[in-house]
Amino acid sequence: MQIEFKPMLTPEEMISRGIFGGTYFSRLIDYRDFPDTWFENLDEKLYHSEKYESDINYFGIKAGQSQEEWEAKGWMHQDDPRGWFEWYCKYFLGRRHTDDERQIKRWQAFCGPRGRWRNIIYKKIYSHGCDIIQSETVSPRIQQSLLHWSYVVNEKDYKRWVLEKIG
Repeated sequence: MQIEFKPMLTPEEMISRGIFGGTYFSRLIDYRDFPDTWFENLDEKLYHSEKYESDINYFGIKAGQSQEEWEAKGWMHQDDPRGWFEWYCKYFLGRRHTDDERQIKRWQAFCGPRGRWRNIIYKKIYSHGCDIIQSETVSPRIQQSLLHWSYVVNEKDYKRWVLEKIG
């Protein structure tokens, strides 16, 4: 059975929006191993900062866990020491790997159609009574985390959520 895997953004789009406080390529992997086009016309602090900068993130907030926390939880594969996003970059470029199924299941659990955090953010938006346009002010930490997994809150998914959960 094929598991649905439809990230919303390319790695390039994610980087340009602002993810991981700009530190993602500061250690363990070299951004130069990826297409130059991903980094063209971008300030280096968006992807190669030594210090985590919350204001680099799209939602201007610190989100996610540290490298050490990821490693302690066993989320890392030796071929992708920086985790899911590194795996996704390589997958996007065409690499297929023995870790694909695990990583896709992690994505599904986080932000797939029945993903925990995708459902949580739509519940929060619904509870706040705002429309999807105003939703960026609702739980920016969750929304930043979703962005780290290539998911963006959107009207189509929100309406589907409301229909399924509220009726």
